[in-house]
Amino acid sequence: MKRLFQRAATLYTHAAVMLAHLGPLTLLLMRAWVAIAFWQAGVVKLADPTGTQFLFNHEYHVPLLSGNAAAFLGTWTELITPWLLAVGIAARPTALILFVYNIVAVVAYPDLWPHGFWTGLFNMEDFADHKVWGLMLLAVVAWGPGALSVDALAGRWLRPRSQALA
Repeated sequence: MKRLFQRAATLYTHAAVMLAHLGPLTLLLMRAWVAIAFWQAGVVKLADPTGTQFLFNHEYHVPLLSGNAAAFLGTWTELITPWLLAVGIAARPTALILFVYNIVAVVAYPDLWPHGFWTGLFNMEDFADHKVWGLMLLAVVAWGPGALSVDALAGRWLRPRSQALA
């Protein structure tokens, strides 16, 4: 029996080591998934600036900004930050910016939460995409962009140089 448990523990350890290699790929896929969603929204806004300004002035209720300022900032945030996130340049701060942006987007458009904000926050129907994007962004903020990123590449390149200077 002891031998069976040792064998199971060994198999578990080997499987855990093998599965750990999925971490960088998982973080890359999360970054890409969110980047595509935000990029597509930015392209739609850029394609119809008049419609975008109308929505931001009459439908969306962005706190602290005029509709025109919110439309401008929203469009360019959705066109620039997805590229930084996808390739992993300044990925943690970029993910944090998009995380806050995502929250503002949900708060600014009450039609996303027809059952009420707090009820919507804890059900699977209201603003489900935004919840998934928020969790993916939070993972990048917490764990970084992973080994498959420019940040990691720059870190590997700069680390030997800084150690040589010490």
